[in-house]
Amino acid sequence: MADADGAAPEVHVALADGVLRLTMDRPRALNALTPDMPALMAAELERATARDDVRVVVLTGTGRAFSTGADISGRYTIDETSMDTANRWIRAITTCDKPVVAAVNGVAAGVSCSAALACDLVVAAESASFLLPFANVGLMVDGGASATVAAAVGRARAMRMALLAEPLPARAAYDAGLVSHLVPDDSFDAEVDALAARLAAGPPLALAASKKAVNAATLTQLDPALERERLGQSVLLRTADVVEGVVAFAERRPPVFRGE
Repeated sequence: MADADGAAPEVHVALADGVLRLTMDRPRALNALTPDMPALMAAELERATARDDVRVVVLTGTGRAFSTGADISGRYTIDETSMDTANRWIRAITTCDKPVVAAVNGVAAGVSCSAALACDLVVAAESASFLLPFANVGLMVDGGASATVAAAVGRARAMRMALLAEPLPARAAYDAGLVSHLVPDDSFDAEVDALAARLAAGPPLALAASKKAVNAATLTQLDPALERERLGQSVLLRTADVVEGVVAFAERRPPVFRGE
């Protein structure tokens, strides 16, 4: 798959038959995000709005994971700059006037889970799962998940995902209304291709108008949520609990949080 000009090697960008595919490609790291990846995907989504040759965008991952979120074991630093970049990615998904499909081929965790759930349609393989693990390292949910998850499945399920950091299997996510499509693993690629082709052949102006209308009706709290999450995360990043959470993650042991 050839990259578009300027694409970082961790994200492959390909366009064919009106379908723009953004594929996170760090399979050995379960497609954990480097600092450049969200910005690159955001830029591609922002450009897609003005491109007549793009009719639909598909966001997916290579290998057995969609993405496990920020690579806190690598060079990714969670700070105000990275949160601004992540928020730009989420806004680019929701404001792009082309349908954006998340093809969730495996685990989607952290801000990558937030990005998947911000997409217009979410196609989940049966073996996929969704996880908001922020509490495990002393952080709060971000990437707009405090708004998008609650809008899709209600307060009770959103609280369970945010506070307990429990993985939600694809079948449960589908039954709860968190994802739009659930497909067998062995037909996942074919069904994603068929859905993308159907959207690419659809009426672009009508699809854009419908997306804008539905988001306006259901995601009224997205921008305030992104700002609240940014503020809350900025405070939490200065706590001893986050230091403990990150160190415990690196040492592969349970964290001991002290509320400090």
